[in-house]
Amino acid sequence: MIRNRTAILVLLTGLNFLNYIDRMVLSAVLKSTQDDLGFSNFQAGLLATAFLVGYFATAPWFGARADKSARKGLIAAGVLVWSVATVATGFATGFGSMIAARIFVGVGEAAYATLAPTIIDDITPPDRKNRALAIFYLAIPLGSALGYALGGVIGKHLGWRAAFFFAGGPGAVLALTCLAIEEPARKLREAKAKAFDSLRTLFRIPLYRRGVLGYIAYTGALGAFAFWAPKFLLERFPNDLDEQSANLQFGAITVVSGIIATIVGGRWADRDVRALPGAEPDQPYDARPNRQAANAMLRVCAIGMAIATPFGALCFFAPGPTGFFLFAFLCELGLFLSTSPVNAVALRAVPPELRASAMAAQLFAVHLFGDLWSPPALGLLQDNLPVTLAMMALPITFAVATYVWWPRAREAA
Repeated sequence: MIRNRTAILVLLTGLNFLNYIDRMVLSAVLKSTQDDLGFSNFQAGLLATAFLVGYFATAPWFGARADKSARKGLIAAGVLVWSVATVATGFATGFGSMIAARIFVGVGEAAYATLAPTIIDDITPPDRKNRALAIFYLAIPLGSALGYALGGVIGKHLGWRAAFFFAGGPGAVLALTCLAIEEPARKLREAKAKAFDSLRTLFRIPLYRRGVLGYIAYTGALGAFAFWAPKFLLERFPNDLDEQSANLQFGAITVVSGIIATIVGGRWADRDVRALPGAEPDQPYDARPNRQAANAMLRVCAIGMAIATPFGALCFFAPGPTGFFLFAFLCELGLFLSTSPVNAVALRAVPPELRASAMAAQLFAVHLFGDLWSPPALGLLQDNLPVTLAMMALPITFAVATYVWWPRAREAA
């Protein structure tokens, strides 16, 4: 059995790393896939939607189930399903088979993304929760960057199908290791408790509700940015970049900015929470110091989005790839500041026995109202508008997230 706190964190972070490789490799080989299978931009955007249909449609079930029983079996099953489905993506012969494979990638990742953070939260001391979640979520920029790089290099030399075979294989091998985790004791929800009652309780909590609403705007814009950025570069600067160089350079700025900002965001949030009098996570979730702590974490998120908004706009008007990468780097610094704090809010602002349901409901909402529709919507804009003008929808949405996350004094009073 795996009992050591650090070993559990390393295992779950490593699997999250594979999660994001599998998720982003499609974007890296999107142009080649479109050319081979004849997809329009709108159809290509629907591939991201298909992934999210599987993702958000099953997340509430996983969360409700995990609040009543052990989580490691569900996590292991999720890793296995998404890995096999990633390999299956490489065998797709048309739009229908590609859609089906991406749906099952989403189902598997829903189980993992919903439940793994709750185990990390359970095993981590109160004053290090944001830092531990920051380590876990470092997998987002690292895995995304390697997904871009892996897809770009393998796609160029072995073809786009091979990129999915290489990406999906490791997860299928490592899935069973999750069964060796020794879960910490926790309060379980009653087996007869209804999921609807839990959701009603969660969305009556103002801080949780505002965290989710801002996360919807953030996820919608970031999902569309990550999906379309490599192709935007190839269309905007066709004489300066090819598929491999565009993906490698975009992946490089993603990993560097993501590492810096995710660590800074986690430490910043922990520091602000420690500075508050009496803000200990073991007190009632609706106690005033706890509400102040959640508000402080949302403030970090809002500042990050305020940084991302102007630089996000500038990168799409840059006259050359160097300017794009510079402004995109600064934009992503702002975006990744919120990675740890916004998820910590979802765990801290709710009753302990509803934490898995809180993560599941958040995932459901941000994908249903966020990046489920944003990639095809942005693809449709690109089909009908100049690409630079179409991409301006993203910084506008970043600004919306800034407003929603900005602290409200009445919620901490």
